[in-house]
Amino acid sequence: MIDRRHALLGTLAAGLSVGVHAQAPPPARIARRRPRQPDPTETIELWPDGAPGSPSRLPIEVVEDRATGDAVADRAVHGIARPRMVVFRPARPNGSAALVMPGGGYARIVVDREGYEIARWLADRGWTVFVLFYRLPGDGWAAGPDVALSDAQRGLRLVRSSATRFGIHPDRVAAMGFSAGGHVCADLATRFAQPIYAPVDAADRVSARPDVAALLYAVQSMALPLAHPGSRALLLGPSPTPSLERAHSTAANVTSATPPCFLVHAEDDRSVAVDNSLAFRAAAIKAGVAVETHLFAAGGHGFGLSRAVGKPAASWPILFEDWCRAQGLG
Repeated sequence: MIDRRHALLGTLAAGLSVGVHAQAPPPARIARRRPRQPDPTETIELWPDGAPGSPSRLPIEVVEDRATGDAVADRAVHGIARPRMVVFRPARPNGSAALVMPGGGYARIVVDREGYEIARWLADRGWTVFVLFYRLPGDGWAAGPDVALSDAQRGLRLVRSSATRFGIHPDRVAAMGFSAGGHVCADLATRFAQPIYAPVDAADRVSARPDVAALLYAVQSMALPLAHPGSRALLLGPSPTPSLERAHSTAANVTSATPPCFLVHAEDDRSVAVDNSLAFRAAAIKAGVAVETHLFAAGGHGFGLSRAVGKPAASWPILFEDWCRAQGLG
């Protein structure tokens, strides 16, 4: 009998070495219980010689299977020691790419609900999608609160520098993030040019600025009471100074160079208050950045695609698709 946790971990991480290669298929026992599409078969390591600034003891990657009964797949992973991107190639590429950053409160990466589900939906519409497994700030990396941003910068640069290989246009690369992943995404959209790691190869000469950014129920403020307490504590520590809070509140970093943004939030979100998105919208307008905002009366937090069904928030993917076309993507 295959140990359940190790089988799941094998699905996500086993056999991943530098370059692109096949992943192990999901165990048959799990596939029978919760039928779903196969996992992606390509993985790109972000750092050829290992992630910089590693702690004395590397975190151990652990996969949690959070689904119950016949529910759709709902895995999360924590202890990311080897940041990477998994690739979803479309059957009919439209030339656009998306770097997707799942949420998880900076404690974990929500693999299926805010990663693979979104990637499959985009790939069905012609997008080439890269789901980012970024390092978590509570694991002791030298970059501290900038560790996830460094992975996002590096990931965006690798996507853009590999445009020919993947059949995408280097000026049609979107970034999309959910919850704490939305904070990573907004960090990337506002601080893409900040030098927070030493260049390692030619890809680091490429711009890390996404052409558009989609922020879904995104963590934004790091100052209480607006901040999401868990994300704030893991990113900045238990007692951050006001200057540190401001430095990592994404609305404070919006400039005229920030790309066009698409914001989605539910007004009944009890985890990340809708005022996070409203503050980012106000900052974008002040800086002259094009911003489209969709607020829904109901949806709660973490709805992604599958948990939005039957709620007003269920229309966000179509609104995003239309907006991307207007921006020249998709």
